[in-house]
Amino acid sequence: MKILILFLFPLTLLAMPGYFEPWGKDSDLRAPIPKAIVQKPSIAVRLADAVIRFKQEVISPVDGPRSHFRPSSSRYMQLAMQRYGFCKGFVMGCDRLLRENDEEWVYRTIEIDGKIFKYDPAWENKY
Repeated sequence: MKILILFLFPLTLLAMPGYFEPWGKDSDLRAPIPKAIVQKPSIAVRLADAVIRFKQEVISPVDGPRSHFRPSSSRYMQLAMQRYGFCKGFVMGCDRLLRENDEEWVYRTIEIDGKIFKYDPAWENKY
């Protein structure tokens, strides 16, 4: 048995792999996965983000939550400005504020802690 192992062990080192991909070199032709482009936010976006954070951290705890949407309207505007830039994000945020009411409409709804909220995320390509 030991002689058989001593004889077969060197052969396993010289053996060729037994499996080859059936596609051959074509599998190397697939398109590379694009890397996410990270843009540095403009001065206007950073200033608006600071104002929104002040509202979220100082005014909202005193006044209480009032948004009927998830994410809240202030967070929606932050996300929209970060993704689409200041002008388009500001317009999207103002549009969202104009629709801020407790009426049911055509929005998807989600339930959080027994309350029903309208679900309208900013990362979908709507405009």
